[in-house]
Amino acid sequence: MTTLAADREIESLMSLHPKGFDLSLDRISRLLERLGNPQDHLPPVIHIAGTNGKGSCAAFSRALLEASGHRVHVHTSPHLVNWHERYRLAADGGGRLVEDKVFADAIARVAKANEGQKITVFEILTAVTFLLFSEYPADAVIIEVGLGGRFDATNVISEPAVSVIMPVSLDHESFLGDRVELIAAEKAGIIKGSCPVVIGAQESETALQVLIETAERLDCPAFVYGQDFLAFEENGRMVYQDEDGLMDLSPPRLPGRHQFANAAAAIAAVKAAGFEISHRVADKAMANVTWPGRMQKLPQGRLTELAPKGADIWLDGGHNPGAGVVVAEALAEQEEKNPRPLFLISGMINTKDQSGYFSAFKGLVRHVYTVPVSLSEASVPNEELAIRAVEAGLSAEPVSSVANALMLLRDTWDGPPPRILISGSLYLAGAVLAENGTPPT
Repeated sequence: MTTLAADREIESLMSLHPKGFDLSLDRISRLLERLGNPQDHLPPVIHIAGTNGKGSCAAFSRALLEASGHRVHVHTSPHLVNWHERYRLAADGGGRLVEDKVFADAIARVAKANEGQKITVFEILTAVTFLLFSEYPADAVIIEVGLGGRFDATNVISEPAVSVIMPVSLDHESFLGDRVELIAAEKAGIIKGSCPVVIGAQESETALQVLIETAERLDCPAFVYGQDFLAFEENGRMVYQDEDGLMDLSPPRLPGRHQFANAAAAIAAVKAAGFEISHRVADKAMANVTWPGRMQKLPQGRLTELAPKGADIWLDGGHNPGAGVVVAEALAEQEEKNPRPLFLISGMINTKDQSGYFSAFKGLVRHVYTVPVSLSEASVPNEELAIRAVEAGLSAEPVSSVANALMLLRDTWDGPPPRILISGSLYLAGAVLAENGTPPT
């Protein structure tokens, strides 16, 4: 397979600069100043933080804006298969992933501007985001936070059109703190004085209070899920409600009841950013939204051919207990509508609460096949991961790969066509899409 030019540039950076994150904004600010502060020359920015739901909110926001005819730049992280997925440049009829030549040139220019100074690769690639987005015309920019908020490299935007805080729960405790109120405070770091903020559905009252108090202290117009806007299911439809009234919409194309709240946060955010959203536009966006690797029905490909005949195969990159809960709820909803025996193929990395993730599936999953995550040095050995699943009350066994798990299930299962969830890590989701021959486009 031919190595892309941008990949070569990134590999060169990784050999020169440290991995991981720098919990300050000094280095990224210095680099951006050398580049002419491109982050100050962007169209209206929707800046999204949160533990879970950031990507879905970004996907819904993009769908809403593009359904309105707007041209939209989108930055998300991490990628699943190719680095290019992080950079979607605005285009008529819908954005396109950045072309390799354009991407490689931007990386080279940013690296040159850095002049060999100490910096992380993530900071350089964030600077690439702002450089690219400032050089190509668009009507709006959607930027997803990488880690936390307050010290995330994306948090150099001084006046976002709107800041969005999606559900906050425990994750990345070694960086952000071991209590949900500490994590909420870090996420709230993207809220800027007098700029609108949308607070998505929060499970933790403590987290919600921290976010509301931050918005009040900074004199921000705040729009809170459950108070200023909400969404609910009625007769198979999605009903969105805010101070402007009700919209009766098609249910979100992304499966799971949690996506109603994510979609609602996106509608509120796009409106708070100053864009009008008609009933027709919102309905079109709900029907067309896509978000690879998050409760995605695995497209027909090389891996799906190994599964039991008629199997219903889903892929999800969620990797913390909060994600486990919403995915389990989505699968339980499917079970109510179309009962099938459920099997889980899971790989996780060692910075995640594995038992906490698995516990959400107790009583729902018939058996778990644990696999290594080949793309991560932090992969939990499949034998150890099986032990974590058993500790959570599940039946589990280690298998060497997703392909082998699918073939083992095909050769040993003699019941009705099963439902299969492949999950536990975005690294795993990316590897599966690549092996299946169906990467994001």
